[in-house]
Amino acid sequence: MSDTPTRDELWALTHAERAALADDLAALDPARWAQPSLCGRWTVEEVLAHLTAAASVGRARWVASVLGARFDFDRHNDRRLAEHRGADPGETLDRFRRVLGSTTSTFGPTEAWLGEVIVHAQDIRRPLGLDRTPPVGAVTPVAAFYARRDFTVAGRSAVDGLRVEATDGPFAAGAGPLVSGTTLALTMAMAGRAVYCDDLTGPGVPTLRRRCAPA
Repeated sequence: MSDTPTRDELWALTHAERAALADDLAALDPARWAQPSLCGRWTVEEVLAHLTAAASVGRARWVASVLGARFDFDRHNDRRLAEHRGADPGETLDRFRRVLGSTTSTFGPTEAWLGEVIVHAQDIRRPLGLDRTPPVGAVTPVAAFYARRDFTVAGRSAVDGLRVEATDGPFAAGAGPLVSGTTLALTMAMAGRAVYCDDLTGPGVPTLRRRCAPA
């Protein structure tokens, strides 16, 4: 893979990360599907249903859904989540497996949709104690995208005025007080997951932690 992955390479990484998450959840105890995730008020099962929706709803349907929700994005997401959630966790997982190879998306760069899978997979894995870490090569393009642009997450705003450097790969960006850690921990912190600040070091960590705090 090149230093700057192609669109096809990014989709291949996305498909691999979806498949890895599905495998992680295959033997999950039914009660644990109701465990809170790192993603706000959503449970593990609801986050997975959201990922299925994201891989199923193209641009036209997305626009229609947002208009129908009167630009209330929480309502839009909840409606699409409910649409793709199964009658039980097993069916929810089966529905997710059907979209593992999907390249359906709405607007924006492919890095954003790879990031959607990586971040939400960790939203699920960390509370469940599942210790799989995505390959650095998959996380690095997401980290670089988050650091340069606010899109699906406010990544650029989170690290504005800070120097962020990965300890396990080539990712580095910005200037200012240093924040260092794994590529995954930096990416998750840029996505607003404050718990990952515990995995970071450097004088810039308190600033980043404040920016990760819920508004």
